[in-house]
Amino acid sequence: MKKFYITTSIAYTNAPPHIGFVLELLQADALARYHRILKDDVFFLTGTDEHGIKVARAAEKENKTPQEFVDTIAAKFKALKNILNLSNNDFIRTSDKKRHFPVVKEIWLEFKNNGDLYKKKYKGLYCSGCEAFITKKDLIDGKCPIHQKPPEKIEEENYFFRLSKYSKQIEKIIKEEEIKIIPRNRKKEMLNFIKNGLEDISFSRPKEKLKWGVPVPDDNTQTIYVWADALVNYISGLGYKDSPKFKKYWPPDVQCIGKDIQKFHAIIWPAMLLSLKLPLPKLILVHGFITVDGQKMSKSLGNVIDPFYLVEKYSSLISLPVTTDALRYFLLSQISPTEDGDFTYEKFEEKYNSDLAGGLGNLISRIITMAVKSNYKYQMPDFNQTQNSKVKIMINKICKDYHKALGDFKFNEALFTIWKLISFCDKYIEKTRPWEKTKNQKQIINDLLISIDQIAKLLQPFLPETSEKIKKQIKSKKSELLFPRLR
Repeated sequence: MKKFYITTSIAYTNAPPHIGFVLELLQADALARYHRILKDDVFFLTGTDEHGIKVARAAEKENKTPQEFVDTIAAKFKALKNILNLSNNDFIRTSDKKRHFPVVKEIWLEFKNNGDLYKKKYKGLYCSGCEAFITKKDLIDGKCPIHQKPPEKIEEENYFFRLSKYSKQIEKIIKEEEIKIIPRNRKKEMLNFIKNGLEDISFSRPKEKLKWGVPVPDDNTQTIYVWADALVNYISGLGYKDSPKFKKYWPPDVQCIGKDIQKFHAIIWPAMLLSLKLPLPKLILVHGFITVDGQKMSKSLGNVIDPFYLVEKYSSLISLPVTTDALRYFLLSQISPTEDGDFTYEKFEEKYNSDLAGGLGNLISRIITMAVKSNYKYQMPDFNQTQNSKVKIMINKICKDYHKALGDFKFNEALFTIWKLISFCDKYIEKTRPWEKTKNQKQIINDLLISIDQIAKLLQPFLPETSEKIKKQIKSKKSELLFPRLR
């Protein structure tokens, strides 16, 4: 079996989950499920990033210790596994003193032994939103381009990582796609960033300013900087060096991240791995942001979409697994895999009614009902049994296009191919009229059963619960409503 190691970024625990991170989870989950279908040996890791000043400040506002605060938030992120029907193999927390801390400290000492850490006094600009030091050339109109706030001026003594040492190597790695970055415009952004020159970066903060984090192992006056700690999760989630999992799955085959953290993953992370002399990730998949009714999600605007609320809102009307698959369908089919996309409740309900209730659900119900009424004693459909060349050609074409789309990480296009097969079946029914007693009735119904069996298989990575329900209906010969229409 070929190994396939896939990761999401780890969610920052200064606030509960929202659908922006859900999109990333679902993209990774669809890929993990797809590679399991391909018989690959898959390891899917996600988790939470729990250190830093923002977390400490958020905990203070709620009169909690940082550990109490992150325990509550991390539990919500962990609960997404059930509510979204995720298939991740593990969940790593950076506050885990048994699994994460020892690996971070070991790697820190390796950086130091390799001559890649040094201590110096530093005066510069710090964005608390990014939890990162930034330079004047990063600013737009004097503000951080992501958080739209002027950075703080800070003077302190920190440990620095020799990022500049690896500048030429990283440029070559990105240019020659030793690490492939999707979409291609993100690759260009990173190369342009490197052209401006890479500076050494702070890898620690004074303990008096940041107590909440992993202590520097050989200097009790310093705390390891949140990003230097967080990026190590992709290693600590497997163990390190002597761990069988690490030996088996390293390096990552796909790392799913948001566009706001691509610099850390495409530049700083490879430099860290070069220092450690470890193989590099093969591919970084960068997604955009989700807006809500055309506006950026913001607490002040009150438009942050909570996935738990979304599922609860529709669970009173439709069953939980259906709600989960409906959310999975909308985010993977209607939001671009690599660009910004928009969510509204109106769009969600419209696509649910048209594509799921009226499209997929209606087709499955019609075909199973016709098969039962015709008294056709069918067995489980076999693709090789179809005698209609048009049906066979169509299914083969759909499968080819589907696999190509998934190979290119175009989740929306892969789903579009499935709905082309649904549309083909609807037209085939209207043309052949299988409810009428004709000599070809059994063959027509068999062709349709074969088609919906193929639809069920193709839906597995995206709508796993629905896929299983379709297979059960074909086998049991009982038609049940898959997606009740929202009124």
